[in-house]
Amino acid sequence: MKNGFEEERIEALLHKVEIQLKHQTTHFGLALATYVATNWNHDGDPVEMLRISEKVTRFRQSLKDNPHFLQDKVKQYFKENPHQMALSMSPDVGYLENQTKVEKGKLQEKVNSLSLEERQEIYKKGLELIAAQSTSPDSSSLPALEISDIQQTFPLTPVEMSYVEGEVPVQYCSQPTNGVVYFKAFTNLNTLPEELKPYVPLFCNVITRMGCGNLDYRQQDQQIELKTGGMAVSPKILQDNDNLDMYEQGVLFTSLCLDRNLPDMMQLWMDIFNSPRFEDEEHLRVLVMMAAQELANGIPDSGHQYAAVRAGKTLTSAGRLQEMFNGISQVQHMKRIAEKPELLTVLRKLPRIKMHLLSNENMRCAVNATPQVIPEASKEVEKFIRNIPGFGKKKKDKKLNRSNITEKALNPEEAGGEVSAGSGATKKLVFEPTFKACQMKTHFQLPFPVNYVSECVRTVPYMHPDFINLHVLARLLTAKFLHREIREKGGAYGGGVNLSHSGLFTFYSYRDPNSIDTISAFRRSVDWAKAGKFTQEDIDEAKLSVFSTVDAPVAPSDKGLDRFLYGISDEMKQKHREQLFAVDHDGLVGVANKYLTTGHSTWGAAILGPENESIARDPTWIQR
Repeated sequence: MKNGFEEERIEALLHKVEIQLKHQTTHFGLALATYVATNWNHDGDPVEMLRISEKVTRFRQSLKDNPHFLQDKVKQYFKENPHQMALSMSPDVGYLENQTKVEKGKLQEKVNSLSLEERQEIYKKGLELIAAQSTSPDSSSLPALEISDIQQTFPLTPVEMSYVEGEVPVQYCSQPTNGVVYFKAFTNLNTLPEELKPYVPLFCNVITRMGCGNLDYRQQDQQIELKTGGMAVSPKILQDNDNLDMYEQGVLFTSLCLDRNLPDMMQLWMDIFNSPRFEDEEHLRVLVMMAAQELANGIPDSGHQYAAVRAGKTLTSAGRLQEMFNGISQVQHMKRIAEKPELLTVLRKLPRIKMHLLSNENMRCAVNATPQVIPEASKEVEKFIRNIPGFGKKKKDKKLNRSNITEKALNPEEAGGEVSAGSGATKKLVFEPTFKACQMKTHFQLPFPVNYVSECVRTVPYMHPDFINLHVLARLLTAKFLHREIREKGGAYGGGVNLSHSGLFTFYSYRDPNSIDTISAFRRSVDWAKAGKFTQEDIDEAKLSVFSTVDAPVAPSDKGLDRFLYGISDEMKQKHREQLFAVDHDGLVGVANKYLTTGHSTWGAAILGPENESIARDPTWIQR
């Protein structure tokens, strides 16, 4: 009330409102509906709620008419508001133990109060429930799409390629982005020493939050809010389309801004690449504590994903790195860092990582914007690339085995089959000729009342002819077998199978009271598939489920993203589409027998959950 609010902070928040109005996502309509729902349910006017621009204009006018407008509101609603309540909460150390004790007591009390007739009735109803759950419902009367309703082709996404200094490829994709520019860059980390790799996720987390150039971290944060819709950095492991023993490792930089703020956004990236600030140990500690806490808190919501990453650790050469960056190992690593008495040694690692990652060597960029903005975007991106480290700098890292690096065209059909070493049209893939997939089963004992379970099978890469059959089989097993066995009968929140670009056929369940029974259900689902116990109608439903993903709306910001990251062109997608239409009963049974039979492929497993006596007695499981 005394000092008021900084004008730049107010402008940053108004800028955020404008970005939210213009930034289009695939859930744009749903987000609007959610936004108006509460007000509408209380007889408010939903149309009035959507007139955000008018409200922003009115707010600006109120500030102009009364410079103390916001200060007066604080006084009215906080200082002089008599409607107040103070609420204090403190945790009970024995809460979970007491809860379990009370539940057992209630259960025993109810069981003891049952008569013999009531017990027999409950048993009878239990048998009826099992019989009902084992019967396939008749869905013939429900309206449904037919395979014939699906288009044979899909709209193509044209892109233009440009090369800065003949080395750095930039992909331009003209889209109706509603006055917003989307920028992405990918840099390779092949030269990064092995001992620094566990710190890459931390580096990505803090690089846009420590300050850069002449800006401290507060000023940097303010400029990001004032000039962009957000700047994000994340590690990426990109599986090769043709070989499961080859992958690309690197870091993805993403950001968006209004057309008018493009020069400011690219200047921020330039400052981050050229002169990030790594001197504030206390602020780093705050960021580390936040990151460690967020990772630990995220396990109950994403436990099945952590289990899947762990299960796939030893199945592909990229699996170890994936687990290091995105698995339980990273959670444990961040916990150890957060517990360190001082972070100076960690702080000193960040500039070393910067030297290998924040460079235009082995970089590629992508821009999505409206056609009229592309020329201006091209100038700004080229200026950024030319003014960051890299050109003319030769790195010599004795620890890097160059024989393990393979160069490959991003878009093979456009490269004419020939790729010159060091060409901007290539990506450098890591190839590990000595890698051999092996089985590993890991049980992480965590203080959860439920389990997160996953089993992974090494299958084939994206361009293999069997990939699409396995993709359809995954949806078939989920809908027609595992949902019934794991969720309806087993009581888990959910479960099923996924086949990702990594080539891993991943069984999973989450918030599952049964772990061993669930793994047994995974194996029974394979026997069910190998026996071909599914109809043509089941196959069509699975195909439609895959098509719902393939043909899902793509936001203007993400058009061309598969080509940029993985080198998957529209022609390759069309080939997959044709293969999807051709999937049949024999093909599904064939891949089930070929890849899911024990002994034919390598399996991995992981469980996150409470202590399990059965697993503890099994020497094939590693206890963590």
